Amino acid sequence: MAEAAREVLARALNDYARRHPQQADEAAEFLRFLHSAPEVFHRQHPPGHFTGSAWLVDAAGVNALLTHHRKLDRWLQPGGHADGEADVAAVAAREAEEESGIAGLDLLPGLFDIDRHRIPARGAEPEHWHYDLRFVLRAPPGATFVVGPESHDLAWVPVRRIADEAGFDPSLARMARRWLAR
Repeated sequence: MAEAAREVLARALNDYARRHPQQADEAAEFLRFLHSAPEVFHRQHPPGHFTGSAWLVDAAGVNALLTHHRKLDRWLQPGGHADGEADVAAVAAREAEEESGIAGLDLLPGLFDIDRHRIPARGAEPEHWHYDLRFVLRAPPGATFVVGPESHDLAWVPVRRIADEAGFDPSLARMARRWLAR
């Protein structure tokens, strides 16, 4: 099963590189990492690991749900560690529901964004890389969120604001611009 999920991910990364040629080199790095070791979906893998994130939009697609991440103290998209799960779209969906408290999220097909970023050392955990795979999830009409233990706060933020205002993480702004251009 895990091998089939790896092949699905490899196809998704190749498709992503074709659709987003400006990130083709980054997609190639993700593919290289995918095939580098069996443990790439485990957080204990020393150089880094895959994570799954959600570009979580409201039913109208006008606002994105951001979390003020408790450990990193920054506004980011919901997401988390794969913890051995090679179906990273399922990871993104699970993390989005866990972090938002919103049930009935709709996972849109395809890989929406990729971002490789370094996570600083913290306590006994050494510095490492996150190979973040991002998927679009749409909330049902009237969805309300619940702030959980991993967040200081959650907020629906207009996608246009994320795209246009300085101060947001550059990868969030990239996703906002991509969402607006669809």
